[in-house]
Amino acid sequence: MKTDLPTPPRPETEPGVATAERGVVMLDGPDGIAATMTAAAARGTGQSLIEAAAVAEEQLAGKQG
Repeated sequence: MKTDLPTPPRPETEPGVATAERGVVMLDGPDGIAATMTAAAARGTGQSLIEAAAVAEEQLAGKQG
């Protein structure tokens, strides 16, 4: 019996753009993706993204080396 697994979405190659307005942070991404966050949530998201990007780069370097 064959089980078809869903195909993971392709990773986005274009960065989102963050702006601050009236004390909140808005993140606009490709294809209409948008999020509005408090300053604390935006800071936490940014730090988490930077950390995850570093791990992903290490993973890619490990596959290539």
